[in-house]
Amino acid sequence: MIQGKKIMVEASTHVPIAKVWKAWNTPGDIMQWNTADPSWHSPSSENDLIVGGKFKHRMEAKDGSFGFDFEGIYDKVELHKEITYTLGDGRKATTLFVEQNGKTSIATTFDAETENDPEFQKQGWQAILNNFVKYIESTN
Repeated sequence: MIQGKKIMVEASTHVPIAKVWKAWNTPGDIMQWNTADPSWHSPSSENDLIVGGKFKHRMEAKDGSFGFDFEGIYDKVELHKEITYTLGDGRKATTLFVEQNGKTSIATTFDAETENDPEFQKQGWQAILNNFVKYIESTN
């Protein structure tokens, strides 16, 4: 769903919300799933999950041809429910976690950036979320 400048991606898993939350926020786990494509990886991750805390996840092509830091500051952290943050360029993102009927749903809404096509951005964020679900289900 693309709504003007906001884009939403979502997925669900059968993994309990406490395990989803932990894997979503633990640097060692983030480095395992935080990629949109198998030719990329996240060689480092820092995460201070408190309001005002910072996160920084390094994302790089495995061949070393390109890389960037995905970083921001947390605006809201509500255990097992919501994480809202502001990225370094001022864009906002919110991820909601809902556990219902044995499934955990994850939905992220983010402000689109102006450099890339919104559909391309949605595909990238969705691929990362799908990779997270694959990771959490394989380690549960």
